Amino acid sequence: MFAASNSQKSLSRWLFYAYILLILVFTLGPLVIVTILAFNNNPSASFPWQGFTLDWFKSSTPDRVGLFDDARMMAAVVSSVKVAVAVTLISVILGVNNAFLFVREKFVGKEFLYMLMLGPLVVPGVVLGTSILAFSHGIANALDSALGNGAGTFLRPGFWLVVLGQVSFVATTTTLVITARLKRFDLSLEEAAMDLGATRSAAVLHVTLRFLGPAIFGAAIIAFLFSFENFNTTYFLSGPDPTVPIILYSRLRFGISPEINAVSVLMMVTTGLLGLAASAFQKEEGLA
Repeated sequence: MFAASNSQKSLSRWLFYAYILLILVFTLGPLVIVTILAFNNNPSASFPWQGFTLDWFKSSTPDRVGLFDDARMMAAVVSSVKVAVAVTLISVILGVNNAFLFVREKFVGKEFLYMLMLGPLVVPGVVLGTSILAFSHGIANALDSALGNGAGTFLRPGFWLVVLGQVSFVATTTTLVITARLKRFDLSLEEAAMDLGATRSAAVLHVTLRFLGPAIFGAAIIAFLFSFENFNTTYFLSGPDPTVPIILYSRLRFGISPEINAVSVLMMVTTGLLGLAASAFQKEEGLA
């Protein structure tokens, strides 16, 4: 009886280890392969291994154009960074204001408004992108008709429409992160600051927002990553200056090149560094 019980425990343990191994293989395996191929001296972007090279990152020869010498790809990187920075700033500002609205204020329809805010998180990105495109197109046409040609340009596919489209769902995420932190704030600290002579604005700025600092920083990291890597919504809203995911998609239709692997490695490194920065900041603040 005890032997059978030990045998079952041993089998369960091996099944558990096998399950964990499968998860690691399916999640980390593709990333490891892409990283290896990014440094493989094989122009077909596949195995076998033909030696180490950095050509896919830095090379300007006609048959080997590296990532940092590809003008179109670097323009896409710059475009992605610009969009991500704008989306991050707007989303964090909205997130802070929304957090105070939902935590501090009491008004009719508060729960309904909160549920409405969560809508973009459950709507597929494709649906969100096409809906925003159709809506903005109608408003842009109306503005052009009422105010003259060019009045609705900012609502045409391009930088600002991509920013608005991404903010529609990224701001929801920043709101959730900052709201969760604000709910833990001891309001008596703010009241104590005002009792000592600080104005309400000064108390919020120096006490409450300081307390929210780690959440704001974490929300900013999340917003930047969500924006930089977004494809579904951005695809329908981008204009003449596409972002990195759009460029990758357009090139993948003609096959995988070593440069695409190099771009993937760059994005993984960027994501990892930002994640480590957020983790280190939270540990320093005693939140991890």
